[in-house]
Amino acid sequence: MRGSGKGRFAGEPDPSAAKFSRSVHFDQRLARHDLEGSRAHATMLVKAGVLTRKEAASICRGLDRIEKEILAGKFRWKDSLEDVHMNLESALTARVPAGAKLHTGRSRNDQVATDLRLWLKEQISGDLLALKNLQRALVHLGEKYRDVILPGYTHLQRGQPVLWAHHLLAYVEMLERDKGRLHDAAKRADVMPLGSGALAGSTLKLDREVTRRLLKFEKVSANSMDAVSDRDFLVEYLAGVALAGVHLSRLAEDLILFSSAEFGFVKFGEAFTTGSSLMPQKRNPDMAELVRGKSGRLTGHLVSLLTVLKGLPLTYNRDLQEDKECVFDAADTLRSSLEVMAKAVDSIEVDAEACAYAAAAPELLATDVADALVRAGMPFRQAHQVVGAAVRLAEERGTRIDRLGQSAWESLAKGSGKLAEEVLGGSSPVVRARKALQARSSVVGAPSLSGVQKELRLWTKKLR
Repeated sequence: MRGSGKGRFAGEPDPSAAKFSRSVHFDQRLARHDLEGSRAHATMLVKAGVLTRKEAASICRGLDRIEKEILAGKFRWKDSLEDVHMNLESALTARVPAGAKLHTGRSRNDQVATDLRLWLKEQISGDLLALKNLQRALVHLGEKYRDVILPGYTHLQRGQPVLWAHHLLAYVEMLERDKGRLHDAAKRADVMPLGSGALAGSTLKLDREVTRRLLKFEKVSANSMDAVSDRDFLVEYLAGVALAGVHLSRLAEDLILFSSAEFGFVKFGEAFTTGSSLMPQKRNPDMAELVRGKSGRLTGHLVSLLTVLKGLPLTYNRDLQEDKECVFDAADTLRSSLEVMAKAVDSIEVDAEACAYAAAAPELLATDVADALVRAGMPFRQAHQVVGAAVRLAEERGTRIDRLGQSAWESLAKGSGKLAEEVLGGSSPVVRARKALQARSSVVGAPSLSGVQKELRLWTKKLR
């Protein structure tokens, strides 16, 4: 900021340079946190002997009035004052003479670092709630259709039968890890830089512990040079956000596929789909597609900030102004994606019959047949070959493996064909699938009926 022929500079910056460098149009988002930091700093300056109690009180009243104007949308932001800090300081000084003393012992370098950390802690708190709400929606959908069986896929090829609820709980686990990463990022953001000055602290007797307690930080920064140039906490946040975006994208992709006519497993509520401008029959899963698309944007913001930071010498450099737009946009994008996805999941209807029809394919029990042969003493690799040969034989005959007949199995399994019949024969395909799932009850984490019910109850309680 240059000052009309005063101080170091004799004149004003070139208009194009002034426009290029201003940030108030996006960093005004930090206003409330900047005011919070200023109130704490004013209180600390009383102890340092810079302000009288009366001056500090008048400053805090002035800051309170400014905050009310901002919240009411009545505060006039001036592009000529460059950033949020100078706008607020200028407004305060114009109203409260003692406001000219407020910047004593601090720099915009430690000021903005403090504002960002205050903002991020608050932001993450809201993100954690949004993640939890999506988890709740997934658990509720799993509970609603807890008996539905569908194929589990690898390589987008049908693999083995699983419960729909088990499929959804996989995403609940992913989101729980996302919560853990953001919680960790919040812990490392919980360090107060204020008092570090431009880079080397102050010769004034600043009691940083006073400010720390007022701003509710866990601890104060240990190195003033690191404090003003550190943006690791934002990188960690963007990394957590990017990975959460990837998880949302994967969930969106599954639901998009499952809602297509080719699968027909689920249907989104109308409020979360759109029509076609040309084809009147279309009902497109656009909200899920947008969530999937925005994950690329989140990854891009992480790469952007890493690239900004990679070549910076200590300490503060103006390049760091580029941290805010990518972080703010990432935060907004994640939050809106979580909110719309939670509501979209709540709107889903599952076609249990379509799922059961797909899960009834006897080939989904091929691994169970191999397991039965293993229990009879056959080495797994041999059992794998036997069942693979049976699948090929069924294809050659134009039939299914559950219709090969015991004699064919006896020939392939060398006297153990009856075991295949026990897995594949007799009961209806749906009953066979349920029996196969329940056979996994002794394996922790498998999609058994009892195990998944237990997990649904645990998650319902945990997310309550």
